[in-house]
Amino acid sequence: MPAPVLPLGPDGYPAAGGVERRPAGAAESARANRGWWDAAAPAYLAEHGDDLGEVDFLWCPEGLREDDAHLLGDVAGRRVLEVGCGSAPCARWLRRAGAEVVALDLSAGMLARAAEGNRATGLTVPLLQADAGALPLADGAFDVVCSAFGGLPFVADVEGALAEVARVLRPGGRVVASVNHPFRWPLPDSPDPDDLRVVSSYFDRRPYVETDDAGRAVYVEHHRTVGDWVRAVVGVGLVLDDLVEPEWAPGRTQVWGQWSPARGALVPGTLVLVAHRPS
Repeated sequence: MPAPVLPLGPDGYPAAGGVERRPAGAAESARANRGWWDAAAPAYLAEHGDDLGEVDFLWCPEGLREDDAHLLGDVAGRRVLEVGCGSAPCARWLRRAGAEVVALDLSAGMLARAAEGNRATGLTVPLLQADAGALPLADGAFDVVCSAFGGLPFVADVEGALAEVARVLRPGGRVVASVNHPFRWPLPDSPDPDDLRVVSSYFDRRPYVETDDAGRAVYVEHHRTVGDWVRAVVGVGLVLDDLVEPEWAPGRTQVWGQWSPARGALVPGTLVLVAHRPS
């Protein structure tokens, strides 16, 4: 079923008819999120594009950048796959650092913006439209797979997506992915620290689903506990090396959704998974 044409709200983002917590499978999640990001790309990049940059690697709203974090190691001469590249600033940063990069995203709307960024910067990276759960790439083709809030929170079968990541990694290859910190789930979606109160169960794993007026899903985000993420990573044969919970970067003033300097000083908003495929 094709993604529905989504009406836009006054802020330029798709307008939801309703919000639910309910099951959503792989096909429904992919269809909804492809359509949402296609429609939301202009508004999202108008709001966050300056922060993301054209050639920069921002791991999370807390302001952790790969220039400082070095989570990927030396990428010069390495083959790198970015999953959920959006407008591809991270992929272009990797290309400038000497990596051979493929940038993948589900959304044609985001990839169109990535192509514009390639032309504007002169840093051309190959762009590929595909689902994170079915990578059209060869076994062992990459030294590194990375994902900065791209793909994994939006797939229903995260174990299947991670199995695909493990498949395309060479033995000894590294994977690093940032996702919404599970601690965010039971808290209100507000940047105000005065709103820090538990309003739902941390253990409620039902996806967050926005629907249109006909009840069809137009946006789906899947929620997992920290333990779920650990089991998903090790369950596909990867070795978990680190769990990074970035603190708010000093001097950073941006408010990004429920992320803010005041709230970021109190609770984590991002979880970064660092793992490798055993040799």
